[in-house]
Amino acid sequence: MWPQTPSDDQGLHQASLRTALFRHLDKLLSASPGETLRSEAINTFRFHGQLIRPIVQTGIRKPKSMDAALTIRTTFTPIGKEPPYQDSTDGPGLILYKYRGLDPLHPDNQALRTAMEKRVPLAYFVGIASGRYLPVYPVYVVGEDSHKHEFLVEIAADGEITNWESRTLDQSRRYSEAVVKVRLHQPVFRARVMDAYSSTCAMCHLRHPELLDAAHILPDTHLRGQPVVPNGIALCKLHHAAFDRNFIGVRPDYSIVVRQSLIDETDGPTLLHGIQEMQDKRLVLPKAKAARPDPERLEERFQEFCEASGA
Repeated sequence: MWPQTPSDDQGLHQASLRTALFRHLDKLLSASPGETLRSEAINTFRFHGQLIRPIVQTGIRKPKSMDAALTIRTTFTPIGKEPPYQDSTDGPGLILYKYRGLDPLHPDNQALRTAMEKRVPLAYFVGIASGRYLPVYPVYVVGEDSHKHEFLVEIAADGEITNWESRTLDQSRRYSEAVVKVRLHQPVFRARVMDAYSSTCAMCHLRHPELLDAAHILPDTHLRGQPVVPNGIALCKLHHAAFDRNFIGVRPDYSIVVRQSLIDETDGPTLLHGIQEMQDKRLVLPKAKAARPDPERLEERFQEFCEASGA
């Protein structure tokens, strides 16, 4: 059950509209599990027969019938380009969502402030590619920093805002960080890597998204293991597991190396065609050079492979 707003007529109308939007997104995602949604599909949302477009160019959406914002959006920015707004996440696991412009009294900023005051849920759309978004919902506006011209937005794990009173500050931060990692960073990383590689395994060319992963070159525990496309490779589950366990390595020139012990081994067709035949092949790379694996990260990871395989 999605959260509800106060029981007055306007509040019930707005709560019903929010619930209807979340169900609309549920339905779209159920037809495309784990994938992103096109803005045209998202903007087919109707409430009581009226078309309401959740995604607008301004980034903050407040329909005329509402007094608080309904959705927020972070636009897609190609790798290597500067985004118009520097939305990000902070240490405690909150989304830092920039004002529209610098005027705190701009109607769109007022709409987010009202959402914060009324503690109502919103949907957050993260740009993955041109016209494609990863929807994250419900989220709540939980604070504002007028000096930095930004709002603090929290992702709810279970449909409810964090109960800060029942947890220590440290517990609340760890909880929020875990939620942001699972519900924002990991899905966005996967979606952007899949888009860069056209949902194709970079080693064996498999094209079934359900059987593909976004593999990290350097793990997220590493100082340079950020969830960014140059630190990722689209791999099928077999090759992802082999890469993670250093059965397969990738040189900085994108050529593939198989551990010698596996080359010497005799087994069935999976080993022969799935692993051994990868030796000396090259990764299938994204068309965009900025999206290709970072050679410096590959070099560090390849050294790990050499040490593990005794090469």
